[in-house]
Amino acid sequence: MSHAILDLVHQAMSSPWLYVAIFALAVLDGFFPIVPAETAVITAGVFAASGQTNLALVILVAALGAFAGDHVSYLIGNKWAGRFRGRKAFVWARKALAERGGLVLVVARYVPGGRTATTVTMGAVRYPLRSFTLFDAIAASSWAVYSGLIGFFGGMAFENDPVKGLLLGLGIALSITGVVEFVRWLRKRRATQASSERRPVDMSV
Repeated sequence: MSHAILDLVHQAMSSPWLYVAIFALAVLDGFFPIVPAETAVITAGVFAASGQTNLALVILVAALGAFAGDHVSYLIGNKWAGRFRGRKAFVWARKALAERGGLVLVVARYVPGGRTATTVTMGAVRYPLRSFTLFDAIAASSWAVYSGLIGFFGGMAFENDPVKGLLLGLGIALSITGVVEFVRWLRKRRATQASSERRPVDMSV
């Protein structure tokens, strides 16, 4: 990273507008998943190790932004509910979320794109707003703590080189995401195989 870019990053991290930006990115990330909210939180966490940012404040605004963004996504899904009603996928999703909706919401917060799909679906199937709010508070808070601390410990490991600290933090985050995605893929594959094995054989031939 060039000195000019590094200087810009340092200036951004020392600006009081940083926390407004983190909040805004976290809100947008709730319904527009290509926004780099997690990267922003990890970066701010890296610089918190050297005292340039306030880690507690970074985590707080990130959690509040994620919470607000998820509710926007839920409302979007709620508006689209009529388009899905009566479809088999809609009925299945409503049943699955009724049984373990809270766990699905918390886990999905750590899956890029998955969080938006889950919150929109929960709105579409009219998952109880009170329960959604409760579990989303857990999901958003845990995500903000996780992202902030990954950056902070990366910054602590390379206190004199924030770029390496940032790369370490992002590497850890990507590794965890990769593990989660692999486990999801493995479980889906096993479920598909089990379903195929239970399927009755046609003996009419």
